Amino acid sequence: MSDPLKETVGRHGVWSIGLRDEDPARRGEIGEAAAELEELGFGAAWLGGSSAARHAVPLLRATGTLVVGTSIQSIWQYGADASAAAFAEVDAAHPGRFVLGLGVSHAKLADQYRRPYSALVAYLDALDAAGVPAGRRVLAALGPKTLGLSRDRAAGAVPYLVTPEHTAQAREVLGGAPLLAPELKVVLETDPARARSLARESLAPYLTLPNYTRTWLRLGFTEDDLAGGGSDRLIDALFAWGDEGRVRKRIDAFHEAGADHVALQIVQDGPRDALPRQSWRRLAALLA
Repeated sequence: MSDPLKETVGRHGVWSIGLRDEDPARRGEIGEAAAELEELGFGAAWLGGSSAARHAVPLLRATGTLVVGTSIQSIWQYGADASAAAFAEVDAAHPGRFVLGLGVSHAKLADQYRRPYSALVAYLDALDAAGVPAGRRVLAALGPKTLGLSRDRAAGAVPYLVTPEHTAQAREVLGGAPLLAPELKVVLETDPARARSLARESLAPYLTLPNYTRTWLRLGFTEDDLAGGGSDRLIDALFAWGDEGRVRKRIDAFHEAGADHVALQIVQDGPRDALPRQSWRRLAALLA
């Protein structure tokens, strides 16, 4: 199917777990940050963690054109009927600006985890029956089967923790029309040891999740690359780090491999749910 999301999300967005905070005391700060992201020229904000439609509301109210998506909502945490009702409510208030990003999460994180592909198909069937348009949902797809589902049953794919090589393979599966919007972690640090240390700290939880490690092994990495917090080769493939020129070149590599949009996640010192607004400004400047 053709994908109007390509036009609305633009070439670059931000991925942030801090933008999904439910603390009422932070809603003003989140709204201000969203408004600045829109002003800086980012086309989309992707809400980290297992987010839901309600988490998008403060950002949508504070902006006029910014697209807000979940990246990703776990199908095990939120039932399809509830997700469909929440989608309809948010879309009625902010037409065309909310995207439902869905994924199957991981066996380690979801007690109900069984036959994830079949469960995802059933979930999409329920969304169809409830009237959620396929063109307004995307899937956190890594393997070829789920990428095919992203092509046939959604507007496209939002792969997480991947490389340009994976992006090229995903584009082959998707074909030209669907949206391909990989996430990319960015470390705005020029010292190699410091940059890789921050990257390894960020990567550590994912090294225990087979959905990711299997993907990296399929891409040609070895068990040695996965040991010790990740080899330099793995870190340099999964993260964009260095000065502005080096980071821009790495982002461009994803576009050259077939990405329509890249969701940029800042990795830095401090709480993971902080809003790295100064770093977002630096990103916007290097992308200009």
